[in-house]
Amino acid sequence: MKDFDGKVALVTGTTGIGLATTRRLAAGGAAIIACGIDRAANAAMKAELESSAAEALVIDADVSVPDQVRDAVAAGVERFGGLDIIVNSAAVHPYGTAVSTDFDTWNRAMTVNVGSIYLTAHFGIPEMIRRGGGAIVNVASVQGFACQQNVAAYATTKGAIHTLTRALALDHARSGIRVNSVSPGSIRTPILEKAARGENGTDADVEAAYKRFGEAHPIGRIGEPEEVAELIAFLCSAKAGFCTGADYKIDGGLTAGIGVK
Repeated sequence: MKDFDGKVALVTGTTGIGLATTRRLAAGGAAIIACGIDRAANAAMKAELESSAAEALVIDADVSVPDQVRDAVAAGVERFGGLDIIVNSAAVHPYGTAVSTDFDTWNRAMTVNVGSIYLTAHFGIPEMIRRGGGAIVNVASVQGFACQQNVAAYATTKGAIHTLTRALALDHARSGIRVNSVSPGSIRTPILEKAARGENGTDADVEAAYKRFGEAHPIGRIGEPEEVAELIAFLCSAKAGFCTGADYKIDGGLTAGIGVK
């Protein structure tokens, strides 16, 4: 028996960590409801899951929009009969200070990175309760603990995810719902690739940039999305049955030495 046989998982974000997590949960036997705004990535994911005979519903959806999240949850429940797992990995990563970041950019970061987690919980938790419980994992970041300069909006959202994770865990523990977050360091994702190319997008030596980013981590490299997906899968599984309300760093030791001279 696979570790997620009979489970239904909603995953937001269809690239990077979201894609790796979808692959891992599907390989474990879960039926997948995947939501993302990138239509090309959605189509590629749909084709991949269909070719592997996974049960999957891939939906073009902006997970910051209430009606679209509501409809995605409803479509998944109608298709697969319920909901057991939610993984929130959809994110945007704007650069800027509080002065240089315009309100629309600030608001978009808040509604995508934090608001989507509220929305999947708002519409998804009642369905999980009907199944007798479940697990939620929110993808935060080490930026929620110790941020860089020029990422005011992004870092704020990641700190908010830590707090929302604890609030959800406390509010719904007695319903059998566990809620945790993971905080990755530098991971090989489209967001990191954008950072590697620089704000003007002209730096083509991405691997050299990844090497530089990796050198900041004591383990000496950047992480892979599959490594984060394995941690997420553990937290979604029965093996993590006593884990809730916590954050799990997966950062190659990055934050262990911050402040140490």
